[in-house]
Amino acid sequence: MRFMMFMIPPEYQPNPSKGKKAEEGFAPTAEAVAEMSKYNEDMAKAGILISLDGLHPLLNGARVTYKGGKTTVTDGPFVEAKEVVGGYWLVDVKSKEDAVEWAKRCPAVKVDSGATIEVRQIFDWSEMPPEVRKAGESKVVQEAIEKNRRKS
Repeated sequence: MRFMMFMIPPEYQPNPSKGKKAEEGFAPTAEAVAEMSKYNEDMAKAGILISLDGLHPLLNGARVTYKGGKTTVTDGPFVEAKEVVGGYWLVDVKSKEDAVEWAKRCPAVKVDSGATIEVRQIFDWSEMPPEVRKAGESKVVQEAIEKNRRKS
């Protein structure tokens, strides 16, 4: 079962309760990166890690909203945001409980940082009714995904 684990760090929140706010030029400390690298290596060695990345702060983002037939683009930061994702891990584990156990091992949540990891299962096409699977089939998309996997 595939799960996306979203890192929601306090530095990325509109009003961080602790520490520094992620603004222009923000970077985590070398110590924090070293701890996170060890955690990432543990997931890789366990054979569950599919992908991971960190995201730039809100300041560098944009939000595209569709409402009433109109498209609106808002550049970051987004003051109305309550929780902001700072990165993710894509893992393949046996159960939600396994994904939660891995999330609990993350060094960011072991200290009193205020960080949160949200764990969400990814839909598998086999879970969808046949007519939905047929509507979503796209040879072009599948070829692009395979091509990009080979690049990695």
